[in-house]
Amino acid sequence: MTNPPTRRTVLATGAASALLMGCSEYGDENSGGDTEEASSVAPSGTASGGGAPGGKELTKTADVPVGGGKIFKEEKVVVTQPEKGGFKAFSAVCTHQGCVVADVSDGTINCKCHSSRFRVADGSVAGGPAPKPLPAKQITVTGDSISLA
Repeated sequence: MTNPPTRRTVLATGAASALLMGCSEYGDENSGGDTEEASSVAPSGTASGGGAPGGKELTKTADVPVGGGKIFKEEKVVVTQPEKGGFKAFSAVCTHQGCVVADVSDGTINCKCHSSRFRVADGSVAGGPAPKPLPAKQITVTGDSISLA
């Protein structure tokens, strides 16, 4: 003989289902398993790690502020310039629940969904609930152009 579900059981099950559906709603093809090191790119166009030029152009070097960065939502990439002439790129998908980060300010990449913050220098967690750093992405700089590698 089975007992009918209590109101508490029904509510708890519904809340858990809603939470799971809400988390998966953002969709994240980058599950955070990408563990390659951050790519520092010299103005000469050579990326550390030997990335080859020829990918999609994202922006011009002058458009990425020193100590800040620029988000490319369509490509789900954020490009930063922690120090003059040194460019880095990371996934723009927050490692907490898959939101695309919203802005870059005061030396951090910021996710507005749950207030996670990541350092522009290495993508490491600076605050909030994010459990892991932003995964690095490979870029190349050729002249004044920044491209995906």
